[in-house]
Amino acid sequence: MTKSKRPTFIFDLDGVITKTETHHFEAWKETGAFLNYQITPENNEALKGVSRNDSLKKIISWSGKEVSSPVFDRLLKEKNDRYLASLSSLSEDDIMDGVHEFILEAKANNHQIVLYSSSKNAKMILTKLNIIALFDAIVDGNDVTNSKPHPEGFELAALLSNTVPQNCVVFEDSSSGILAANQIGMTTIGIGDAKSLSMASRIYENFKEISLNDF
Repeated sequence: MTKSKRPTFIFDLDGVITKTETHHFEAWKETGAFLNYQITPENNEALKGVSRNDSLKKIISWSGKEVSSPVFDRLLKEKNDRYLASLSSLSEDDIMDGVHEFILEAKANNHQIVLYSSSKNAKMILTKLNIIALFDAIVDGNDVTNSKPHPEGFELAALLSNTVPQNCVVFEDSSSGILAANQIGMTTIGIGDAKSLSMASRIYENFKEISLNDF
């Protein structure tokens, strides 16, 4: 594998490119209600970057309940149906400030643009945001066995972009994503709260603070 001259940029989706955490939160709250458990914003932080399957396992564990395999599968489907319905009006207007401009400038300067999201709906969301064509490779929850903080998805992103991990820059808003990318030597950029992303190489509040010259 040859090392490209310019770093490959790997983006998370939820909380980095578009703000869909609220949609997830509202959809999971109904799941929690079924389990007689009230999901809090703190719970929602712990679900960032985690696959739908593993998120439900966490919620069930928090609730102290046990569910059968058929009920587990039903809860997964119902949550996803609620989430997708809430995204019906998603558009380019929902791209977070500064991200689109950064990606366009990076593309113009020959950086590869890759997505790694735990979401199995990532391609649909990118299509609704009208930016899917900007990505050289996409890795989502359908492509991995192990979700963040396991590095499998980032390893695949590096492989698909023919980039060594040390020449990849990851933009993440979740501690699980930062931990996953750190494990294989990628440069990690935390987007959001400095306290929860302290293990990142660098932290920015949003993309309006980031310049391509930083890399």
